[in-house]
Amino acid sequence: MNIQSKTALITGGAQRVGKAITLELARAGANVVINYNSSADAALETVAEAQALGVQALAIQCDIADLTCVQRMVAQIVERFGGLDILVNNADYFGKHPFPTDDYAMWKRVTDITIHGTFYVSNECAPLLLAGGGGSVVNIVDLSVWQPWKGYTAHAVAKAGVMALTQQMALELAPTVRVNAVAPGPVLPPPGYTEEQLKVVEKGTLLRRWGRAEDVAHAVRFLVEAEYVTGDVIFVDGGERFARR
Repeated sequence: MNIQSKTALITGGAQRVGKAITLELARAGANVVINYNSSADAALETVAEAQALGVQALAIQCDIADLTCVQRMVAQIVERFGGLDILVNNADYFGKHPFPTDDYAMWKRVTDITIHGTFYVSNECAPLLLAGGGGSVVNIVDLSVWQPWKGYTAHAVAKAGVMALTQQMALELAPTVRVNAVAPGPVLPPPGYTEEQLKVVEKGTLLRRWGRAEDVAHAVRFLVEAEYVTGDVIFVDGGERFARR
């Protein structure tokens, strides 16, 4: 796909990895819709940075776990841009969730956003992508799909669900819409990480360093542009999944 003049929706596109993806697509010439839930200031800042690259940008507040809200967001996109060509499902909720647990609220919040929200957005956007005659969807998963993280049961299950949805959507929307995934490794340290924690993570990769949000964004752009790739996943993890060997 030639990204120039296309319209892209990036969920959770206001900050961190989502912002890097938004700006990468804007640099490639796409008009960008930045979905956010509570990061209003960051969303407006990202809009301004995208517009400075010469494209149109629109921020839309929406909790993607709310189907009615998602439907309103999609209607706004149609009203402003007339359609949609690219969807990046980046938004999730990274909540700690041990097993067994009595915290059903955390389980529900994580799965509502990461599984149900991704499905709602994809389902409501699919007719627009199909109508465009050649759309692209990229879902952001992570290594927990293949290597579960202790204490993050809901997150691991939710991301596995998104990976399954990636493959199912690739099957259902073919041949018109391609659907792929990116699985980042350590590309952005969580807030509050100590120097010691940072070094431990570095040593756990083959490349012995942290990646950058831009590394994920480059992989997303590749998948949007790669017209003979669908139902697949790209790992952007510095070889972390092999370093343990």
